[in-house]
Amino acid sequence: MTPSPSTFDDAYRAGDPPWVIGAPQPAIVDLERDGGIVGPVLDLGCGAGEHTVLLARLGYDVLGADASPAAVDRARATAAAAGVEAAFVVADAFDPARLGRFATVLDSALLHVFDADDRARYARALTDVVEPGGRVVVLALSTRGPGFGPQIDDDAVTAAFAESDWRVESLGPATYRGRVTHPDQGRVTGAAMGDLVDLPAVLARVRRRERPAGQTSSSS
Repeated sequence: MTPSPSTFDDAYRAGDPPWVIGAPQPAIVDLERDGGIVGPVLDLGCGAGEHTVLLARLGYDVLGADASPAAVDRARATAAAAGVEAAFVVADAFDPARLGRFATVLDSALLHVFDADDRARYARALTDVVEPGGRVVVLALSTRGPGFGPQIDDDAVTAAFAESDWRVESLGPATYRGRVTHPDQGRVTGAAMGDLVDLPAVLARVRRRERPAGQTSSSS
């Protein structure tokens, strides 16, 4: 079952959740360095704002959005502490149309929290914000190995974006960095409390087709 935004509000208000590591995900840093992100960017499910701050510092037109007001408060504090001007808004990932149009939607650890029906509903909603020819970048915890959060397999990504609006361009293994905040997490990872650990993940780039299905010209 998909957790409610209040679940994440509670996690942020209680302290630092395991996905808050005080820095952007290395996989996203590498992807940006390799040219895998094009602006304008929507960082959807921005959490504590590390990726929005990274991209704003690098000169991207970027908006961070999260359904949790506590996450957005934390993200604004992250930007202020970094001395970076960055925009954040509370928004529902299933109803993002009012946020505008973007060449890239960055999804770091959002898709994997949804159940199968909501993953498909989320993908449909993204057609309202991703420009034709634009991309969704998904970094999600993978079932390929031990972890301590919600996990999905590669097929879950392709199933979510199965409608004709989308084409999965690339899909492969990656890592997601988290922090051990509970003894159970230490047991499954072999790490000590407070340690950073790199967990198996899937990294996907999904492109919105430039033309509706059925037209003769194919997307590039």
